Amino acid sequence: MKKLYLFLFSVFASFSFAQDYNVSSIPEHLVKNAQAVIRDWSEDYSLKSVSDMTVKRTYVSTIMNAAGEDYSRIYIPYNPTTRVSGIKVEMFDASGKIIKTFSKKDFADYTNNPSAGLYVDDRILVLQPVTTQYPFTLKLSYETSTSNTINLRSFSPISTYNVSLEKSSFVITNNSGIPIRTKINDKPIGKVSEIKEGNIWRYSYQNIPAIKQEDLAPSLEYLLPDVQFSPEKFTLEGKQGDMTDWNTFGKWYYQQLISPVSTITPEISAEISALNLKGTTAEKVKTIYQYMQNKTRYVLISMGIGGWKPMPASEVSKKGYGDCKALTNYMRTLLTAAGIPSYYAIIYNDDSVINFDKDFPKLDGNHVILMVPTEKNDIWLENTSQRVAFNHLSYSSHNRNVLAVNENGIQIIDTPVYQPEESKEKLIGKIQIAEDGSISSEAHFEFSGGQYDSSLRLFSLKNDEMIDALKNRHYNLKIDQLAINNLKNDRDLAKINYDLNLKANSFSKKLGNDMFFPVMPYYQATTFSMNDDRVLPFETSFPFQDDYELEYSIPAGYKFTEVPAPANFSTDFGSYTISFSLKDNKLSVHRILTIKKGIYPKEKFKEYVAFRKKTASNDNTKILISKL
Repeated sequence: MKKLYLFLFSVFASFSFAQDYNVSSIPEHLVKNAQAVIRDWSEDYSLKSVSDMTVKRTYVSTIMNAAGEDYSRIYIPYNPTTRVSGIKVEMFDASGKIIKTFSKKDFADYTNNPSAGLYVDDRILVLQPVTTQYPFTLKLSYETSTSNTINLRSFSPISTYNVSLEKSSFVITNNSGIPIRTKINDKPIGKVSEIKEGNIWRYSYQNIPAIKQEDLAPSLEYLLPDVQFSPEKFTLEGKQGDMTDWNTFGKWYYQQLISPVSTITPEISAEISALNLKGTTAEKVKTIYQYMQNKTRYVLISMGIGGWKPMPASEVSKKGYGDCKALTNYMRTLLTAAGIPSYYAIIYNDDSVINFDKDFPKLDGNHVILMVPTEKNDIWLENTSQRVAFNHLSYSSHNRNVLAVNENGIQIIDTPVYQPEESKEKLIGKIQIAEDGSISSEAHFEFSGGQYDSSLRLFSLKNDEMIDALKNRHYNLKIDQLAINNLKNDRDLAKINYDLNLKANSFSKKLGNDMFFPVMPYYQATTFSMNDDRVLPFETSFPFQDDYELEYSIPAGYKFTEVPAPANFSTDFGSYTISFSLKDNKLSVHRILTIKKGIYPKEKFKEYVAFRKKTASNDNTKILISKL
C-alpha cells in the first residue's frame, strides 16, 4: 500500500509540475540572459527489435521576449522510414492559461532541404505560432516510429546560446535484447544523472542557466553535457548491421554503402586512360584530382540510406555533380581505376576539434574527405570545391581524427596538425607618405593554410564586389582609390597571391610643422574587452601568423625624427616581434604576430586580452617625421 501511495504521489506531483506553466514559477537564475526557457524536454525511446523503434517526445518552452521568437518555430522532420503521429501543440499565456491549440493540419509540409540539395527525400513539418504578447509558452508532443534503429540520438537538450533549461529527461526502454553502448560526457556547465533499472535506463539534467555568448567561446558541443548511445545491432533503411566494434561496423559500411556505388565502368576506365598518368603516386593523384575538380560541382544529395550512401560514381561521372559523399567516392573510384588505393574518410568538420572515440563505435560525423597513402606522406583531399588546392584541408579539418573506411573495416587516423606558420599572411609593401597626409602604397599579399581558405571567396566575386570586399577588409583607411592585380590561386602549393595598390587620405596627422602616423597601416589591431564575470573558457581555434614587411618613404624636406625601439615578447597564446631599420631616409618595419591554437580556462582570458592589447599598442606605434 505504501508503494502504491508513493507511486500515485509521484505521478500526481509530476503531472502538477508539468502543468504549471506560469512564467512567475521559473527560477530567477534561469531567467537571466534567457531569450527562451526549456521548461520540460522529454524523449522516451522504446527499442522493440533490431528494426522497430518508437519515440515519444514532449517539449515545453517559454519564449521570454521577441528576441526569442526563433525558438517558437516548431520543426518535425520525417522521411520514408520515419512516421509521425499524435502531433499536438498547446499555447499558454504568461499566467499559464491555455489560449490556443494546433494539430498536424496547421503545419506546413516542406522538403527538408537546408543546404539547397538537388535530391532530398527528407520532409519537415513546420509551424510558426504568431503572437504579440510575451512571454508565452508552447507545449509540443508527438510520436515517431521507425525501422532505422541506428538513429539513437544523443541526449543534449540545449543546442544554442541564450536558452536555459528547467528540467529534461531521456528514457530508453530496451526490449530488443540488443546491447546498447553508452557514453556520458559531463561538462562544468552541467552533469547528467543516470539511473539504470533492468532494461529501462533514465537520464536527466536540470537547472542549466542560459549561456551568454562570449568572445572566443568554444563550440557548444564542447561546453554542454550530453549522453551518446550506440546499439551493437541495428537497421538502416532495411539493411541490418553490426556495430560491436569499429572493424565490424566498417566492413558493413563498406559493403553496404560504399562498394555498391563504386563500380569501375568502361567510361570511368576511359577517363583514367585519357589522362596518360605519369610520375610518382602524388603526381598521378594530383592529375586525377584536378581533373575531377574541373569536371564536377557540389550539389547536396540526401536520399537512399539515411543520406549516408553516396550516389553511384558512374552517375557522378555522367552528370558532373554530387555532394561530399558522392564526389569523394567518385574520386576514390577514379583512383581505384588507376590502381591507387585510398580511404573514404568521415570527419567532424568544426572550428572546435571534435574527435571520434576509439572505444565507442557510432554512426556520426558531418563531412567526408579522402585520404591517399603514398610512399612518402599521406595525401588529404577536399573534394567539394572546384577551387581548393591539391592536398589541402581547411583549418576546421586539421588536428583531429577521421573514420577511414575500407574493405577490412575502419581505421581511426589523425589528420595533419596545423601550425601557425602554415597558416600565414605574408605582406610586402611600399608606402609613400604625402605632405597632405595621404598615402599611396603598393603591396604584395600571399596567403597559405587557413588564410588561404578565407581568401578563396575572392574568386567567387565580381570585380566591383572584390574591390568592396578589400575596402571593407582595410576599413581603417580612408581609401580613395584601390586596384587589385595579378590575383592567382596556386592550386599546386595552396597559396593565394595578389598585388594591391591603393591611395588613402588623412593617414598622417599634423603636429605643428611635423607629421606622425601609425606604423601598421593595413589593419586595425584586434582587441577584446575584458569581463570580470566571464563564465566560459575560450578558444583560439584558428592558428595563424601574420608576417609584414613595410618600407616607408616620406615627402621631400622631411626626416625621421627617431627610430622606435624594437619589441619582442611571447606568451602561452603566441608571440609578437617588431623591428625597425633606417637607411637612406627610408624606414623599414618587420612585424610578425603568431597566434597558437588552444582551449584555455576562463581565468586566463585576462592574460590573453593583455597580450592582444600589448600587440595592438605596438601596432599603433607612432612614427614622427619632422620638417627640415
